Amino acid sequence: MRILIRYFFRGLRLVLTPVMLISEKLSTPKSVERRPEEQAKVDIACQNLALYQFRTCPFCIKVRKEMARLGLNIERRDAQLDPAHKQALLEGGGKVKVPCLKITHDDGREEWMYESDAINAWLHQQFG
Repeated sequence: MRILIRYFFRGLRLVLTPVMLISEKLSTPKSVERRPEEQAKVDIACQNLALYQFRTCPFCIKVRKEMARLGLNIERRDAQLDPAHKQALLEGGGKVKVPCLKITHDDGREEWMYESDAINAWLHQQFG
């Protein structure tokens, strides 16, 4: 019975993955318009950020849409497919849970922020 359930959910994932990715592409909002010098400042600030994510995680999609809406060029690290990123997430953040925003402060201190709503609120506060 367990094998049947396992294969059911694997099949479901195979069907839903392309649907979720296409849906994300079609529903991603347009970026805010900034003057080039303002966008350059935002891009510099985004160099200290990294988003640990899974491609088809609905909460990660939510954060990626907010990043697109705010016009943020934040590095995306796939913790599902890249073992090095998964290990870095485990060592730095203490758990493999996505989405996770790694914030490197100017003094070198690292902050690991989990939960899509908290990440979106922080991004909006910093760049909105």
